[in-house]
Amino acid sequence: QVQLVESGGGLVQGGGSLRLSCAASGGTFNVHGMGWFRQAPGKEREFVAGISWTGGRTRYADSVKGRFTISRDNAKNTVYLQMNSLKPEDTAVYYCAADKVPRRVVLTTQPGNYDYWGQGTQVSVSS
Repeated sequence: QVQLVESGGGLVQGGGSLRLSCAASGGTFNVHGMGWFRQAPGKEREFVAGISWTGGRTRYADSVKGRFTISRDNAKNTVYLQMNSLKPEDTAVYYCAADKVPRRVVLTTQPGNYDYWGQGTQVSVSS
């Protein structure tokens, strides 16, 4: 069973940057696509970015395209989310999750297709 631990959240001014990390243990991390999701107070959890199990394909929500970059290091069992040009509307708890289907060809954006969620890390962006 894969266990995920996020880190790197914090408080930052608008226009600033943060890099989130998600460390995986206890399973076959390198055969699962990975996703980053976020949930703001009173809102549903939403897809932010995803990366295929090989790292060769990525997908982003329209709201973060051009500002966020997802990457992974399978040797370190870690996935990253580099967040630049942060906006107050990016404020949320950020979660990483592993696709429940190993070696899935299509990058999925639906939370229900992901298992093994981390505990989340808070990102707060001030205006």
